[in-house]
Order: sequence, then structure tokens, then C-alpha cells
Amino acid sequence: MTGGGSTSSGKSHLPDLGLHGEGWVVGQVALIGLVILLGLPGPRSIPPETFIGWVGLLVGAAALAVGAWLLIRGVADLGRSLSPMPRPRPDGRLIDTGIYARLRHPIYAGMIVAAFGWSALTGTLGALVATLLLAVFLDAKARREEAWLLERYDGYADYRTRSKRFLPGIY
Repeated sequence: MTGGGSTSSGKSHLPDLGLHGEGWVVGQVALIGLVILLGLPGPRSIPPETFIGWVGLLVGAAALAVGAWLLIRGVADLGRSLSPMPRPRPDGRLIDTGIYARLRHPIYAGMIVAAFGWSALTGTLGALVATLLLAVFLDAKARREEAWLLERYDGYADYRTRSKRFLPGIY
């Protein structure tokens, strides 16, 4: 499949980037690496010297913890259906319990929240810009993945109406 068609029918305008979506994984890893590298000129002085520095430190640490929790919970709840590729495994099953009852892509959400945390913790604008690029990229990857999930699982369309992509109750 090469994309085309409308997303409501399970087709996607987004490219496959490989039989199983390998290019999406490569792009994701590259952007995560960019976030980390651009944050390396930090971290701020410990302890921070200003109130804003303390806010960045505390918000960053909290976001890193929340992001890590989302990642770990998403991986654990997927179990044997876990794959690094966006195309679902042939032997996988639709998971709509645990964290997946509220979020369709908690692993991607965890990556975004953790990247934001790193940006805030290090106080680097470059890492924040790379985090925004990562968020846009992961949203596109999730859309490509959802088209494949619609094709693979009869119950996915209904599940999609009951859950949000990244933020419970919002998006």
C-alpha cells in the first residue's frame, strides 16, 4: 500500500516509508537524538540561580517522570502486540484496555512529554524546537499507523471514537 484515499476508509495520504513503516521509526529516532543533542549545552546550573530556573528544573523533572511513566505503561499494556514499526503485527491484537482505554498512542505521548521535560530541564531553545518537530512528526506517524490499524482491526473505528490520540479528553 502506498497511501492515497481518505483516512475514514482506512487509507492514508501519508507515505508508508517502507513495508512496515521503517522510515517512520528512523525519523523518530533521528528527532529524539536531535532533542537530546540540542539539550546537551545545558543543563542549567544546579541549583538554579533564578526563579525561572527553578520552574524549568521542576517542570522538566516532572515532565520527564510523566513521559517515562507513559512509555513504560504503554509498552507493558501492549504486551506481545508491541512492535517498533507502525504497521501492526500480523499476530497482534487490538489493545483497548489499561492506558489504551484513554490514549491510542501513549508511547508517542510519552516521548513528546519526556522530550519537553528534557527541553525544560536543560533550558535550551533548540531542544524545545526539536521537541515541537518531534510532536508534529509523531502525530503524522500516528495518523499513518491508524490507517493501518483501521484496515487490520474491525473494532478500531469504534475504539477511535472512545479514546484520544495523545491527551485524555482533549486530543
